[in-house]
Amino acid sequence: MARMGPMSFSFPDFRGATRRLILINLTAFFVLLLVQLADRSYLQWSIIHLGFLPQFFLHGWVWQPLTYSLIQVDIWRTLFALLSLWFLAGFLEGYRGDSWVISLYVVSVLGTAAAAMVIYVFGTVLRFPLYPIPLTGSFGGTFGLLAVIGALYGDTEFMLFPLPISIKARYIAIIYALITVAWLFGEQRMYAFAQLGGALAGLLYAKFAPARGMGFAVSESWYGMRNQYYRWKRRRAGRKFEVYMRKQGRTVRFDSHGRQIDEDDPEDESRWN
Repeated sequence: MARMGPMSFSFPDFRGATRRLILINLTAFFVLLLVQLADRSYLQWSIIHLGFLPQFFLHGWVWQPLTYSLIQVDIWRTLFALLSLWFLAGFLEGYRGDSWVISLYVVSVLGTAAAAMVIYVFGTVLRFPLYPIPLTGSFGGTFGLLAVIGALYGDTEFMLFPLPISIKARYIAIIYALITVAWLFGEQRMYAFAQLGGALAGLLYAKFAPARGMGFAVSESWYGMRNQYYRWKRRRAGRKFEVYMRKQGRTVRFDSHGRQIDEDDPEDESRWN
């Protein structure tokens, strides 16, 4: 890995995936804030219905693995989460592009919910039930971004505001992971385990995902299937036309792509290029 010089504590450009992720989270925060002003009881309703509770998800509340990341219940934690998201997503976007960053964030968010589900199911099976704390906030997605930066750009040095010292990205990720592991022995063990799951999901995505993001890969697969369907239709039409022409006493041939073969020069494909 090439060594990268120290970076000052300055936020990246507010654009692309970074801007979309922050605006989505910020809009959700203010909507929830307005709902609270109308009726304080709606806050608890929002946490229960839109936060992630494994037992509710198992009963059909399938939207929770995505909506929980939009529920921010404290202004200071929200501010810290959005500033972290701005810094981390903006850094990665400068190297990987906006589609890749959004896919990484979504995978990390879903991985966080999946880890919470795993520890809940194992706790239930082993008769060691966990206290049902609903997951809320973008902590899992942010940790996924941090873990990937530590793995891919670990030699990059960041200034620790407000301290006048710098530290490598890999050490920041390791320190944060160790703190999260320590939380496993406290009351927030579901949060801690879920957060580690988000980091793991982010690392797996960075290792195995397409370089241009899942959205690009899905669109390429879709267009590939669509083109295969059109080629199949063209071959079928070619076979029908061959049968028709044989009935007329003439011979017409088509290749495997459904393209007519010139009988005088069967190797000539210049008209298809």
